[in-house]
Amino acid sequence: MIVLGIETSCDETGIALYDSERGIVAEALYSQIKLHQQYGGVVPELASRDHIRKTLPLIREVLTRANCSGKDIDGVAYTAGPGLAGALLVGASIGRALGMTWNVPTLGVHHMEGHLLAPLLEADAPAFPFLALLVSGGHTQLVAVQDIGQYQVIGESVDDAAGEAFDKVAKLLGLEYPGGPQVARLAQQGTPLRFVFPRPMTNRPGLDFSFSGLKTFVLTTVQEHTRDGPLDAQTRADIAHAFQEAVVATLTIKCKRALQQTSMKRLVIAGGVSANTRLREELALMSAQQNARLYYPKLQYCTDNGAMIAYAGCRRLMAGQSDDLAFHARPRWSLETLPPLAALSR
Repeated sequence: MIVLGIETSCDETGIALYDSERGIVAEALYSQIKLHQQYGGVVPELASRDHIRKTLPLIREVLTRANCSGKDIDGVAYTAGPGLAGALLVGASIGRALGMTWNVPTLGVHHMEGHLLAPLLEADAPAFPFLALLVSGGHTQLVAVQDIGQYQVIGESVDDAAGEAFDKVAKLLGLEYPGGPQVARLAQQGTPLRFVFPRPMTNRPGLDFSFSGLKTFVLTTVQEHTRDGPLDAQTRADIAHAFQEAVVATLTIKCKRALQQTSMKRLVIAGGVSANTRLREELALMSAQQNARLYYPKLQYCTDNGAMIAYAGCRRLMAGQSDDLAFHARPRWSLETLPPLAALSR
């Protein structure tokens, strides 16, 4: 089965073709970073308009690269949520229109399920069951995964997600959008232990996260060191280092606790923040100590992309799931409401 995947949930337009026998056949990605950079963050209306401009040309590009046409496509998958409502509607309307034109089934895919399943695109893919840490701009979740569609969220952020905290701290440090990679690069120049920031919610039982207080701690530190003038370069780097270490330590402590509570031996990390080198290092060390194995997708599949949507959509379309005549954009959508793949196949 060959499935066209369309990702338009936020500020990246991702298109991919996935073949159930050959894997990813062709893909393309357009990032809106330059468009939103002058505003210091994503402007939803501008994001939607740019998706309108870019989605169809990228689809044509991918089909050309794969030497395919509409008659070769067996299904269309698009991101239906979570995400920005206007941006989601662009992908949903184009996906449904193409499905009707080509007379093939279409399916709205859960964005975070796409991230969660992205490591399955690798040659050395994790087997079920596994524990998943989903860390993106809008989500920080620990999910016990028994199979596709069998998800139990056992921990999540009660306020800012880790990615949001990175972006907000980047603003405090005067760094450009997107802030996460900028903070990570600056942290490499930081002096260890000059600042030590708290590891929020690690001194109490449970698996939930909270990063807003850590962001406030950074703000207070910045204010203390700007009373007599702007931050010097080394202090900025030292604050970035301390912040990143606090986030990485917090995520690692919670993952260790979750592995122990679930007795699982496979840990998957996915989402934009999973590209962070320090996080990968610490989780790999912790996993080895827990006699568990760490899995993550290629760097290109950590951030939003069409490949993960095409893959997740293909698995569900092959099991018989598809849209009815209506299509929906779901800015908020719980992973736990998705139907199990095994139930669809019966």
